[in-house]
Formats: sequence, C-alpha cells, structure tokens
Amino acid sequence: MGEYVAAAQALRASGMAIECLLAGEPDPGNPASIPEDQLERWRTEGDVVLLGHVDDMPALLEQIDIAVLPSYREGVPRSLLEAAACGLPLIATDVPGCREIVRDDENGLLIPARDSAALTAAIRRLSQDAALRTRFGAASRARVLADFDQTLVFECTLEVYRELEAMDRHR
Repeated sequence: MGEYVAAAQALRASGMAIECLLAGEPDPGNPASIPEDQLERWRTEGDVVLLGHVDDMPALLEQIDIAVLPSYREGVPRSLLEAAACGLPLIATDVPGCREIVRDDENGLLIPARDSAALTAAIRRLSQDAALRTRFGAASRARVLADFDQTLVFECTLEVYRELEAMDRHR
C-alpha cells in the first residue's frame, strides 16, 4: 500500500484534484499487514482517506471511479471481482490472482508490483480519460459475468469434486 500512498502524494503534488480512499483494517496476525503507526502517519499526512473496515462495499463501490489494488501477491482478489461486477475500471499489479481478473488495456491496467511511478501514471491516465474508464468498466462487468459467474464457479468446483471422487474409487 505504500506505493498507493506515494501515488496519491505525487498526484496531489502535481495539482490533481483527486481523492484516494484506502479501505481495510490492520490484521495483527498477518506479517504483511500495515502497522497501525504507519496508518496513523498516512492519516496525518492527509494524502489518502483511511476508511477502516467497510461493511457496505456495494455502497462504497458506487461512489468511486476506479478500483486500485497494488498487491504483491494474491489469490483471486474478491475486491477486484466485486469492483468489476459493479462495472468499474481496474488498476492492479501484474501478479497471479490480479492478472486473472484484469486484462491489461481491456478492462483495466496492470502495473509492475512495487512501482509507485507506474501506479501514479495508471491512476493519472484513467482519471483523465472518462471514455476509457467507461470502456474498461463495461469490459470489467462483461468479464465477471462471462468468467466468474457464481453458477459457473460452482459447476467447476463440483466437477473437481467429481473427478476426485472418481480417482478415489479407482484406487
């Protein structure tokens, strides 16, 4: 998330009127979690708005223009799936999990991990191009419906179980 804050600082320093939101809470059991004192520094600096835990993600997603996830590694991130389902353009790092949802220059932008300059450029590009945001958002929604529909995922999961059961019977 440090890259996200650095991008917010760079964009605001360049004169862009942009509001960068950061949702989520620290997870003390996770060594990759952002420490509370770091969050407090960011809160004080004021370049990002720290939302903490968000109970109503659909309401938040209705209010934003771009979903950003500068992760270092992921499973398939639910936050990107939800944002895509809401028809938002996406910016994410080019890591496994994120790249399964974001197709670069189709429904969003993929950037290298740990690269605040690339993240800054991606946010700037989408912030300044409403037509591109609209096109990416529509493509995000279509991708989720085509490839991540709940019924499709359930059927694929059941098929794996069937295959495992068949393998077990042949032992």
